[in-house]
Amino acid sequence: MSSKPSPRSQAQSMLQGLVGRGEEVVGVFLEELGRNPKVREQVGKTLERAVDAKRAVDKNMQTVLSMLNVPSRADFHRVLTKIENLQGSIINLSMKVDRLIAAQEKPHHAPAPAEPVRHATRGKKPRPRKKA
Repeated sequence: MSSKPSPRSQAQSMLQGLVGRGEEVVGVFLEELGRNPKVREQVGKTLERAVDAKRAVDKNMQTVLSMLNVPSRADFHRVLTKIENLQGSIINLSMKVDRLIAAQEKPHHAPAPAEPVRHATRGKKPRPRKKA
């Protein structure tokens, strides 16, 4: 057997060499472009326009979603914050109810004296007491 490479491996080797050389050439070309102030200026302007276009698309998308009554991400986060606050309030109330229940279940040593119940007359204001 001869050690001659097959035509396929020769083609792959040649292709890899061309790709490597092409990468070098493109790299040098991009470096040269990056040094040119006019190119940098145009790239900056292009990026600015892209950012402006994205803002416009976002604004228009927000308008469309609003017209369709679809909540936006901001709406979602606002509602989520309210839910989390409510959840915290419910937990606090639950803890207070648990404490009240625990206090009612404790045996009372001596009942507190009951105060006499005073009934107000209907429709009449109570008379002020005279000072003695």
